[in-house]
Amino acid sequence: MKFKFRFTGEDLRDYLFLTIGVLFYTIGWGAFMLPYQITVGGVAGISNIVYFISGIPVDVTYFLINACLMILALKILGFRFMVKTIYCIFAITFMLRVVQMLLKQPDGTLLQMMGPHESFMACIIGSALCGIGLGFIFMQHGSTGGTDILAAIVNKYRDVSLGRVLTICDIIIVSSCYFIFYDWRLVVFGFCTLFVMYYVMDYFMDRQRHSVQFFIITKHYDEISHAINEEAHRGCTLLQAEGSYTHEGCKVVMCIARKFESNRIFEIINEIDPNAFVSQSRVVGVFGKGFSAISGKKHRSRKQSSKQNQ
Repeated sequence: MKFKFRFTGEDLRDYLFLTIGVLFYTIGWGAFMLPYQITVGGVAGISNIVYFISGIPVDVTYFLINACLMILALKILGFRFMVKTIYCIFAITFMLRVVQMLLKQPDGTLLQMMGPHESFMACIIGSALCGIGLGFIFMQHGSTGGTDILAAIVNKYRDVSLGRVLTICDIIIVSSCYFIFYDWRLVVFGFCTLFVMYYVMDYFMDRQRHSVQFFIITKHYDEISHAINEEAHRGCTLLQAEGSYTHEGCKVVMCIARKFESNRIFEIINEIDPNAFVSQSRVVGVFGKGFSAISGKKHRSRKQSSKQNQ
């Protein structure tokens, strides 16, 4: 089987943000949670437990487990699904080793950056950094491997959501740390870590995906729509409308853009027609070119369905 690689400027941007996400994730995990013996979910949590028991570096366990899962996933899910995940796994493994080398003290323990007896603060800061990192990674359609791969495999053959599989795995892994330290406090810290990490991740991703919708009523609709296309790089749609009072026909410019692009669009409108009537509203769930891809599991095609009905 031959694979054709076309590395574009958009791919470079994706891998840049993946690298930033990996950096946030490894600092949160390796510099804040690992020195305070806080167990997280997924393969990261298993790696922590192995480290606490045997002293084997977390990057070694993390890579070995993911290597086995990658071999399985390549056969089931295909190479295209795995390429960014493979990059993230190698990058996390490398950066974890660097973080452990920098924090390792002469006695072999890891430096507690927040000071002793500051497990709660380390839990909050570390999980927040991990959440931001996961937000960057997932927004570029990558993953950190581990239980993400396992969940994707289960989801392919069973009608079980990814979130449910990940939640079950995380609960089992975090709860198991009690049988190592016999300290319920660390179990509570582990669940706090999961809550904060996923909350921050969802918040970060939602903020980046915020979109707004413009309705622009102006006599200069052609000029404004052309300027938005060329300068803001956003498409516009012209809607035929009629004034309720005058019954005169007019055209309304409709445009959907990212929230951070709003200022530029307002500048364009103000430059061309300061008297334009503009309505801006927040929209939820914008799918298509330039926005999020339409997601959903495909069960069967329409052609197959029509044949069965016949």
